[in-house]
Amino acid sequence: MAPSTVFMEPDTLLTPKEKNKLRKPVVEKMRRDRINSSIEQLKLLLEKEFQRHQPNSKLEKADILEMTVSYLKQQSQLQMKRSVHKSSQFDFREGYSRCLQEAFHFLSLHKVRTETQTKLLSHFQK
Repeated sequence: MAPSTVFMEPDTLLTPKEKNKLRKPVVEKMRRDRINSSIEQLKLLLEKEFQRHQPNSKLEKADILEMTVSYLKQQSQLQMKRSVHKSSQFDFREGYSRCLQEAFHFLSLHKVRTETQTKLLSHFQK
């Protein structure tokens, strides 16, 4: 007896529940592939950092994620410190400029110029 070929139209023979059962493993595999791809990208991006902490060791996915979180926290803290430092430098410069303006204004109000006033003005202009 020859094998018979049955052509089935998938939409007419499968119920929605059956379609979901067939689709679920495919969707799950795609999700796992995306996760694995992202973890691999993190590993490549932070390879030098990982080598510093655990040279010559095969990292598990959990290790890669933990080290990435740690690295990002560290970078965030450094960024905050830089920001505070820049802000304090800006405040100092702004205060210094304001003080200089006040000193110029005060010294220029007096008509009589003493040697000290002249030296101070000359010094401030530098």
